[in-house]
Amino acid sequence: MNDIKIDYTNAMADAIGKKHGVSESELDGLAPQAKEALLWLQELRAQKTVGFFDLPSIDTAPFKKFASRVREKYENLVVLGIGGSALGTTAVHSALNSAVWNLQRKRKRNGYPKLFVPDNIDPDWFDEILRHVDPKKTLFNVISKSGSTAETMSQFMIVHHHLKEKLKGKWKKKVILTTDAEKGVLREIAGEFGLTTFNVPDNVGGRFSLFTAVGLVPLACVGVDIDSLLAGAASMAERCLNKNLRENPALLFAALHYLADTKKKKSISVMMPYSSKLAGVADWYRQLWAESLGKRYDLNGKEVNTGQTPVKALGVTDQHSQVQLYVEGPFDKLVTFIEVENFNRESVIPAVFTDKPTLQYLAGKSLNQLIATEMKGTEYALTTHNRPNLAIRLPKLDAHTLGQLLFMLETATAFAGKLYGIDPFDQPGVEFGKKYTYAMMGRDGYEQLKGELLKSAGAEKRKTV
Repeated sequence: MNDIKIDYTNAMADAIGKKHGVSESELDGLAPQAKEALLWLQELRAQKTVGFFDLPSIDTAPFKKFASRVREKYENLVVLGIGGSALGTTAVHSALNSAVWNLQRKRKRNGYPKLFVPDNIDPDWFDEILRHVDPKKTLFNVISKSGSTAETMSQFMIVHHHLKEKLKGKWKKKVILTTDAEKGVLREIAGEFGLTTFNVPDNVGGRFSLFTAVGLVPLACVGVDIDSLLAGAASMAERCLNKNLRENPALLFAALHYLADTKKKKSISVMMPYSSKLAGVADWYRQLWAESLGKRYDLNGKEVNTGQTPVKALGVTDQHSQVQLYVEGPFDKLVTFIEVENFNRESVIPAVFTDKPTLQYLAGKSLNQLIATEMKGTEYALTTHNRPNLAIRLPKLDAHTLGQLLFMLETATAFAGKLYGIDPFDQPGVEFGKKYTYAMMGRDGYEQLKGELLKSAGAEKRKTV
């Protein structure tokens, strides 16, 4: 069996006490609401309002066919996207491909290109990447569903100018667009210049778009087995349709976090993988959980200001930076470990420094044993101090188990939204910042807002030292 498991023993009251742990009766009491959340998601699927749950059955043939051409022609793949258009690709690539992927010769990468995902508009960072890659040997994948994402479009405008300068009319072969099937400026640009495009389904939002062309195209281009990734997601989808709360991983994850937050005052969700390859998953989870559940209003228009704050940690690195706070600081966190039970490699610690008694307990052991033991130690420390924690256990790290993990977290996020009574698929808070950017950067239609913002800024007295 290669199914991932959730061990929630240490999140329960019988392990850490009723004050901080969820009781069996509290979990059972939430079962009717959990069932409603499942029925609600099924209804949204039937109405075609929400499409992420059906993505495991997506046809991958066009993505793989395109990836085979990229493999033949290109040395580099640069993904221009931000947030949901970038984090999933980075998470999967980091988890499944070599840690030194971009340092390896092409033969070591089985002919696949290097991958660069400049998920920011830091001018120094972006310029350094652009200067580093040879435009003749580089493919740029521009990803924006709306085509109006300021960060992505500014990058694309710079790249477009750069390619036209270097390659003249041949620049069109170096750019592909992933965007809405029918509307938006990227769709206009694609039609005008005859660019290759891939579609983002209308009913799939950015942070739920990993299993669309947004993630699958670049991942196929760097050799990820996207069929196994989707097969893992599909197997998890079946488990997520189970009406029994304790047998449905996504419902259980959502319920435990909801109860920890609303009943036990655990307003912080810490994601702590004990695998450097899974650090990107914690980054991806932060956006998924925060942007989906951090809402001012519930579905009835009542002001609720709800949502847990997701925090990224990494075992064992953060045993030496954050765990002191988790063990002895405020009782406001639920920690989720991700454990890889069987790593792909074994690294044995040799019997050296035999004259140093304090080191001999390590000789002959392995890093595999050490990292597993240190995770158990952190679990023990948290539990002993009445701090709730649970563990997602992967029998091994491969495309299938990773697909399970990512799909489970997406579905759990949707279920949690229903439990909180909010819409997990919108992001109105993000729009405030976008409108400010549009106004202050001079976008048409935002002149009045710019005037209001400038007037407000002029009235403020900045506090500086």
